[in-house]
Amino acid sequence: MHDADEHQPPIDRLGSTLRHLFAALPLLLYVVMVVLLSGRVPMPYSSLGWVLADMGLGAAGLVLMRWRRRWPWQIALATTIPTIASFTASGPALVAYTSLVTHRRWRQIVPVAAVAILSMFLAGRWQGTLTTGLLNAAVGAVTLAGATVLGLYARSRRDLAASQREAEAAAQRQRVEQAQLAERLQIAQEMHDVLAHRISLLAMLAGGLAYRKDLTPEQTREAALAIQENAHQSLNELRAVLGTLRRDGGPTGGANEGPEGPQPTLDHLDTLFEEVRAAGQRVEVDDAIDCRERLPTQTGRHAYRIVQEALTNARKHAPGSRVTAELGGRPGEGLRIRVSNPAPPGQSAGPGSRLGLVGLAERTRMAGGTISHTVRHGRFILDARLPWEA
Repeated sequence: MHDADEHQPPIDRLGSTLRHLFAALPLLLYVVMVVLLSGRVPMPYSSLGWVLADMGLGAAGLVLMRWRRRWPWQIALATTIPTIASFTASGPALVAYTSLVTHRRWRQIVPVAAVAILSMFLAGRWQGTLTTGLLNAAVGAVTLAGATVLGLYARSRRDLAASQREAEAAAQRQRVEQAQLAERLQIAQEMHDVLAHRISLLAMLAGGLAYRKDLTPEQTREAALAIQENAHQSLNELRAVLGTLRRDGGPTGGANEGPEGPQPTLDHLDTLFEEVRAAGQRVEVDDAIDCRERLPTQTGRHAYRIVQEALTNARKHAPGSRVTAELGGRPGEGLRIRVSNPAPPGQSAGPGSRLGLVGLAERTRMAGGTISHTVRHGRFILDARLPWEA
């Protein structure tokens, strides 16, 4: 077990690079000073061995910085002690101390700060008089105070950024849940409308059988077959409604509204394409569906909504671009819908973006199908598959 925080925010590459550059600044200045003044001005401790030792301690401190987030107080202490004899080690020591402060563990910060001030006093005392040592310690105390304020400020900024990210994530989850619920309610409303339509047909057909005495046996048989077919379709729609309510666990909504006509299905796609083309959207259609008259009504409604949302998504994110819609499938193999359009680069996802895709994913999942979307070769591709029994 180490003493670092278990959940630490990642440091971006730019920030890490700047920290290492700041820590390496004393080493760079030392190298420049040695090169410029070598052989011209007598320097204290200017022997080659001492110069190499000073630079070696600074380089070692830079290496140790890599683990400052995992072992904060250990690295801070290990980089502070060499400052007694090394000027170049002061950069890594200061960065490591600031990193330690961001953890806000005062029982570790205070002892490390005391060791740092003592090290700076010993460094000054070693190079000069007692007064030099005290002055060096005072300067070190002021520097550490500034580093402490900077570390606390950095930690507060991290905490604020983390809380904002959590709030944004929670808001996005809520928007996704609302989109899923809205899609379920819409599906339930559509099914309710279709059920009302079919039941009204059943009532009309049954009324004809009950009150008309002039029907031939063939007409009576046809009416009975129509009632049987509509009753069978109504049962299928009712199962779908009940399945929606089981998954949702809430009310269907719209139960008090009157019956309306059937919702659009795959047969209405041509009308949809004509409408969007009239509005200026360029759409190319490749329809390779076999036996489309055998496609279940419910699957046709889902297919219509998927294509409709895909065209809407293309108009929002790539206005004026050419959209390609590919439809294919047959009984036993399933229905495939593939819609693609150019994906303009550099678009940012706003707070309400992609909720239409969330709704489509929920609709497709409830229908027993799959849906995926990706960007490939500069095009946004929406690929959906719906079951179609033989």
